[in-house]
Parts: sequence; structure tokens; C-alpha cells
Amino acid sequence: MLLSVDWDAFSGTRELVFDAPIWGTPDREADRLALWHERRRRRGGTAWADLEPDFPLYDGWQKLLDYAGVPTFITLSHADAWAWLQNFPGQDVLNVDSHHDLVSFSGDAARLRPGNWAGLGLAAGLVRRYTCLYPWWHAGLPVAEGYDLPRTREEIAPRLLPELAGRVTLTRQEQPGAGWPPVQDVTSLLLVQSPAWCSPAHDGALFELAERLSAVPLCPPLRRPLPEER
Repeated sequence: MLLSVDWDAFSGTRELVFDAPIWGTPDREADRLALWHERRRRRGGTAWADLEPDFPLYDGWQKLLDYAGVPTFITLSHADAWAWLQNFPGQDVLNVDSHHDLVSFSGDAARLRPGNWAGLGLAAGLVRRYTCLYPWWHAGLPVAEGYDLPRTREEIAPRLLPELAGRVTLTRQEQPGAGWPPVQDVTSLLLVQSPAWCSPAHDGALFELAERLSAVPLCPPLRRPLPEER
């Protein structure tokens, strides 16, 4: 199987943070950096760490260190996952993510984007079966996709062909570190930065993880400068 990990499964938000990108955000250059500076300024902060009370790094990502030795790649956006799927076609995919990535609710449904790569991969035969494993902290965040799984399934169902829907599973971790596949079952691991959704304060942890896993860049992740370096 293939293991895909979006950093937004760990770089998340608290409840009732109304400028959090989990509520919905595009993936544009301004969303990846300028909006994070604006969020920091709203909180009167002078460093990325000042975002931490509202945008914490949740526990559980350390489990990924168990996959040292598995062929690992890192990329900027989940739209870049297409090349990864083409290198390992026809396998089951487990995606640990704050978003299902099966369908986009606006724009051209056939255009590859971070929000629909998995659905397009299923339709193209690049993915055999697809499981989205939402992070454990969604259980306490009513706005999150992984909070109410039946509701999320109902939202997706009309936009997926029945034969594709039958190959999709949505589930959620019961606790930090739960639900990871055995190392021997994983053909390849993909780490996705998703800077529009993930706090710059957590880039360092991601880059250290990528280094320890000897991750090969597909599309280089964004090196976001500290506020004082701008």
C-alpha cells in the first residue's frame, strides 16, 4: 500500500478559531505565506511561535519515524501526488489528512488540485482502494470533516460515481498514533507540506522529519522566512 501524509493532519487549529484555513481556503501564493503573516499580526505576534495557541502542532506525527527505510518523498502540495501515484500505480492508498481530497466543490472538477487528486486517481485506475484517515483531534472540532463522518460521506456521495464510492473508506484515529499500517505493508510514503493550511511555526518539525526519513523532493517544499527576515 501507499501511505500519504498531509502535514495538516498535525499542524491544525483549536475550536472556534474563525480565521483558521480548515474552514476553507484556496491554495494560492498569498494563502501559503501572506495570510499567515496576517494571522500573526491579528494576534499581536512578532514570531511564528505566536500562532501556537490557536494553531498547535498536534501529537502523533512522531510515529512516522517508524517508516525509516521506506522510500519516502516530500512535496509542496497534494496536487503533486499524481507523479507519485504514477510511479506506484494500482495500489491501495491510505491518506492521513484533515481533508478527504476526493472531490472539489468549486471550479473545474476534472482539473487536478489538492482537493481532488485522490478521486481522480481512483477514476484513472491509479488507486485501487482509498482510505482517508482523519486525525484524532477532529473529534473535538465540529467544523472539521472528520468530526461527523456520516455527514461528510453524504456530502461526497453525490459527486462520486457509485463504483468509485464503493472503493472509499472514511475513518478517524481513535487516539494519537493509532491507525498506522505496519511498516512492511508500505511500498512508499509521501509527505505533503500544504503550506496554505499549515502554520509556518511547524515547518521545522516537518523538514527534520523529512531529513530523518531521507525524503526525496518531488516539488520542493516552501521555505517560509521568519517574520524578522522579511
